[in-house]
Parts: sequence; C-alpha cells; structure tokens
Amino acid sequence: MHCHIYLRKGLVIIPTSGSVHRGLHRDVEPVAAIAASDTDAVRQALHDAFARGNPPTPYYPRGTFPQPVVLKYAGVKSWSAFARGTLNWTIKEKDGKYQIVGYKMHPDGWVEDPEQMTNFPSGTTLNEVIDRAIEIVQEAMQYQTSR
Repeated sequence: MHCHIYLRKGLVIIPTSGSVHRGLHRDVEPVAAIAASDTDAVRQALHDAFARGNPPTPYYPRGTFPQPVVLKYAGVKSWSAFARGTLNWTIKEKDGKYQIVGYKMHPDGWVEDPEQMTNFPSGTTLNEVIDRAIEIVQEAMQYQTSR
C-alpha cells in the first residue's frame, strides 16, 4: 500500500494513489482536501484512502501525462506552483510493516529525506500509523504558520 499526503497552506490533500506498475504510483481521483486542523476529517480521509487501496492506473508515455489531479484542489495551474511551499509525505505498507517517509526539495524535485523517516515495528496498527501521520502534518503546519 502507498498513500500520499500533501500539506499546502493549511490544507491537507490526500489523493488516491493509483498503481501504474512495479512500485510506480500516480495520484488519481478521488481526492480529499481538508483543513489540517480538522483532525477527525484528516483521519477519516486517510482511512478512506487506505480502504480504496492502490487501484490499477494506466501508464502514460513521456509527454502525454495528464495534469496532476492535486492541482485543482490546491488552486494552482502547474506542478511547479504546487511544489513550491508544499510539504509531502508517503505512508508505505509492505508485509504488514508501515513507514512514513517525508520528502525534501532537491533540484531534481522531491526526494526522500532520511531525517524524516518513521519506521514502525511489526504489529503496529493502521490507526497508530495514521495518528502519527496526523501529528507530523499538524506539527509541520504549525511550523509553516509560525514562520
């Protein structure tokens, strides 16, 4: 399982993560856009995203990609405008083990940030992972708004 979480200007955007092939995922509809301060709604959106899983999603050859679905929820027209000022995490699950991965900006785009990785031991429940993800997002939101 693979689930993206974006934080942009106090808004949490949680798209469905479609499986293109062999570990490649793309954001697809449906997408939830919720105020980061609404803990219960963020929790429900994450549960909903996990319930949808990673549906098969078509592969698009280079140059034929549709616009990313998250742009309209963020109110921007381009990926570069979206990426500016947006924080990004992924919740990954493999063989019952969860990981939350934070990303940082790099000249080539977002890259995994080893300092923002949270690995959970076997037996950790999805509820525990979601609660920690919400804490991470809300802490980041408070940091963003205090700057």
